[in-house]
Amino acid sequence: MTPFAYRTASDRADALSAHSGARFLGGGTNLVDLLRQNVESAAELVDVSRLPGSISETVNGGLLVGASVKNSALAAHPLVRSRYPMLSRALLAGASAQIRNMATVGGNIMQRTRCVYFYDAEGARCNKRQPGSGCDAIGGFNRYHAILGASEDCVATHPSDMCVALTALDAVVHIAGPDGERTVALTEFHQLPGATPHIETLLKPGELITAVELPPAGASATHSEYRKVRDRSSYAFALISVAGGLEVVDGKVADVRIALGGVAAKPWRATRAEAALKGLPATRENFLAAAAEELTAARPLDGNAFKVGLTQRTIAAVLTSLAGERA
Repeated sequence: MTPFAYRTASDRADALSAHSGARFLGGGTNLVDLLRQNVESAAELVDVSRLPGSISETVNGGLLVGASVKNSALAAHPLVRSRYPMLSRALLAGASAQIRNMATVGGNIMQRTRCVYFYDAEGARCNKRQPGSGCDAIGGFNRYHAILGASEDCVATHPSDMCVALTALDAVVHIAGPDGERTVALTEFHQLPGATPHIETLLKPGELITAVELPPAGASATHSEYRKVRDRSSYAFALISVAGGLEVVDGKVADVRIALGGVAAKPWRATRAEAALKGLPATRENFLAAAAEELTAARPLDGNAFKVGLTQRTIAAVLTSLAGERA
């Protein structure tokens, strides 16, 4: 590990005064690992985990969540559990209780891929870690890698459970930086790899995530579920995951939300499947067909072709459960 300086930010202005070589530190559950393994480096760590953070209702009935709020506190909040159950369930599906007690909302959004080649700084080629070096996951062990939105330069996936639910809920990220404050829809915040897989988000140098805002909860947000498929029942990253919300009126789909995890370099909003379902009878057959429509863009690798069928069946199972039919 390369030596670095450390200080605790007293307020937001103090944090934003950090020099260009500094990194913001939330709970440290991802960044510290990356520093230890020499995947990342920093001249200075600026601890922002103690900046004020709260969960409060907005004037329009939404929810504003401070970036320093712990994952465990967000999952347990009564308004999250009642209005946005998919978010609470996604948070509880992630990591262990000890890590959820440390991890912050802002840090969760900024966590990096768990691709084994990305972490192997001594022996593997990785364009995300070292642009232009190649991608050993293509043609290597790629069971956990992307089937949607990948490129010839990177097939890594985004690891967050929380972000999948936030994507389905149309969350907005609040950002502060040297040029002032701005907001970005979470669906746009994370970037697909293309030819620049090392550019993972729209966050500019020196900027800091300050909060996440959830819009008012409609029926499809309140009637929602998160389902995670993984190799073991706890403390494992998703092979695939589905955040689904459904509103049915007179037996037909009035509104639907679908976001996928474990399939792309960013939480994947299944807009094609959503569009295909609007106005159709809420049946398992229609859910399967809409999921298949979404997955026509899938480009599986040698080791993860199973994800296509698994994703289709899991989308259908989640929506069927929400519709009240037998899955």
